[in-house]
Amino acid sequence: MIILIGLNHKTAPLAVRERLFAGCEDAKTLLPEFLAIEGVAETLFLATCNRVEVIAVIEDNPETIDKLKTTLMKKGGLTDGEASCLYIYRDDKAIKHLFRVTSSLDSLVMGETQILGQAKDAYRQALAQNATGVALNRLMHRAFRAAKRVRTETGIAANPVSVSFAAVELAKKIFGTLTGKKILIVGAGEMAELTGTHLVGNGAEEITVANRSQAQAAALAEKFHGRAVGLEALDDALAHADIVISSTGAPSYIITEDMLRQALRKRKNPLLFLIDIAVPRDIDPAAGEIENVYLYNIDNLQDIVDENVKMRRREALKAEKIVDEEVAQYSNWLKELEAVPTIVSLRTKAEKIVRTELEKAQGWMTGMENGDREKIEALVQGIVNKILHAPVAVMKEESAEFSAQDIVAAARQLFRLDE
Repeated sequence: MIILIGLNHKTAPLAVRERLFAGCEDAKTLLPEFLAIEGVAETLFLATCNRVEVIAVIEDNPETIDKLKTTLMKKGGLTDGEASCLYIYRDDKAIKHLFRVTSSLDSLVMGETQILGQAKDAYRQALAQNATGVALNRLMHRAFRAAKRVRTETGIAANPVSVSFAAVELAKKIFGTLTGKKILIVGAGEMAELTGTHLVGNGAEEITVANRSQAQAAALAEKFHGRAVGLEALDDALAHADIVISSTGAPSYIITEDMLRQALRKRKNPLLFLIDIAVPRDIDPAAGEIENVYLYNIDNLQDIVDENVKMRRREALKAEKIVDEEVAQYSNWLKELEAVPTIVSLRTKAEKIVRTELEKAQGWMTGMENGDREKIEALVQGIVNKILHAPVAVMKEESAEFSAQDIVAAARQLFRLDE
C-alpha cells in the first residue's frame, strides 16, 4: 500500500505549518525514524513552508498508519486538536495527490515551478539514505514526468499571477529585454523589493534606491549590489532610470508630471516605465499621458493578475486530465508488480525442471552432434515458454485491472511454488 500523510496551506494555519516544518528539516534523522516503524518498507518526505508530507510504501496495517501519523505529530509538537489539520491518502488518492503537487496544481500559486525542485530535492535525500525502493522510485519518476507534461502540454505557467511578476512581464514587453536596464526603486517596502528582485533576475542592472531614510535605502541597495540616494536626489535619479518602482508611505505624490517632463529632457533613452504600487499613489496619474512614459498602478497590475488566474484555471482542467492519465499508468504498473514475484518463481521452477530433465537425458544425447543437442534444448525451452505464456499473461492482465492477490495465490497453489 502507498500512503501519504501531511498538511498544507489549505488545511493548517501558518503557525502549525511552521512548527512541523521546523521539526522535519533534518532528513538524516527523520527518514531512518520512519523506516524503523514496523510495516514501513520505503519512505520519503517533502517539507516546504506551505506543506509537509510523508509518502511511504507500507503493509496494509492500521497500526503502521497510526505510528506514522503519531511520529509526524510529535515532530511538529501538534496537539490532538491540531491533528485535524492532517490528511491521509491511500493508494490511487495518494498517487494523484503527489502528482498534483509536483505539477503545481495544489500550490498556493498554481503554476509555480519551485515545488518541482523541492520534490526533486526530497527524492535525492531519500535516495542518499536508501529510503526508497522499486515502488517509490517509479512513483517519483512518474510524478516528475506528470509535472513535465503539464508544463509543456498546457499553458498553466504561461502568465504571471502575482503583482511583482506581472510588472516584470510588462517591462519585458515594453523593452524587449531587461538586460542592461537601470532601475530606480523609490521607497524600501517589501513589494518594491520583490519586484526589483524579479527584474534583476531577468537581466536588469544598476539598481538605485531612493528613500527618505538613507539607512533603509542603503540596506535595500546592498541586496541588489546597487547604490542608495536620498529623496532630494530624486530628480537626477529619474533622469537616468529606465524602470521606476515606487512604493512609499507618502500621503501625496512624490513624483509629479513636471518632474518627469524635466527628467525626459535630460534622458538619452526616450522610454520610461513606471510601476506605482503605493497606496495612496506616489506618482501623479497625469504622468501616464506623457509620450513614451508607461505608467501602471497596483490596480492595473491586479487586473492583469486576475485575468491570468482565470486563464491558469482553464489550463488546469487540461492538467488534471494529464495527471489522471499518469496516475492510471502508474497504478496499472503497481498492480502488475504484485504478480512479479510469482511470475519469477514460476519461470525459475520451469527452468529448473528443464535443466534437470536435460541432465537426465545426457546419457542418450551423448552421441549427438552439438548442433542437434542445441536444437533439442531450444525445442524444450520453446515448449515451456508457450505453456507458461498464458498463465503469465493472465496474471499480468488481471493485476492491471483488479487485485492480483487471488489469482497469484491460485497460481502458487496450482504450480506448488511454495514447496
